[in-house]
Amino acid sequence: MLPGEGVNDYVRYMRTDELLDLQRTADQWVHPDELLFQITHQSTELWLKLAGAQLDRAAEHVAAGETGLAELLVQRAATALRLITEQLDMLRHLTPADFNRIRPALGNGSGAESPGWQGLRKAARRLGREFDARLEADGADLRSLYLGDPTTALYRLAESLVALDERIALWRTEHYKIATRIIGHAVLGTQGTPVDTLARLIAQKLFPKLWQIRTEITKGYGS
Repeated sequence: MLPGEGVNDYVRYMRTDELLDLQRTADQWVHPDELLFQITHQSTELWLKLAGAQLDRAAEHVAAGETGLAELLVQRAATALRLITEQLDMLRHLTPADFNRIRPALGNGSGAESPGWQGLRKAARRLGREFDARLEADGADLRSLYLGDPTTALYRLAESLVALDERIALWRTEHYKIATRIIGHAVLGTQGTPVDTLARLIAQKLFPKLWQIRTEITKGYGS
């Protein structure tokens, strides 16, 4: 057996005893749906941690000139974002009344404080810098890239970054719709921020230059 505590190797390697002990227990609940709420968010943190790790690895590959490998890792990160978006559907099982019973137990906690999301953004910024450096090293710019061959590794990587941004926007959209479904519009979140602020976050981009080049190309064709 593997070293460590646990009744078998699966339990020891997956550390399930610790993992399944991370939720509030029944004697601590203000409402039984705290378990639903906490597991949904804890699993989101795990997927975000994985997505950030994939983007960090992708940045290393871009720096080494291994653009194709980087693309595959960005696709993994995008899949993680798809999964956390789909699991938000569990929160639709919370009624407005039940969530407002749970809400005091959350304190001033906010999704903006998510370490998984902060780690993903940091990794994405690093990847963006490496992408810009690789573009420059290849003697290209975004306009020449997007007017060139769409089958090149660098073009495909750029499009995978766009797809990741799309996944984040869809996640934010779903989060906003579920939040307003549960607590309504024109109300304040746990940190006193208006819930409709979430709608403005949908338009934010991790890779804004990859979106701006589309506008520039379109305007160029229209002139």
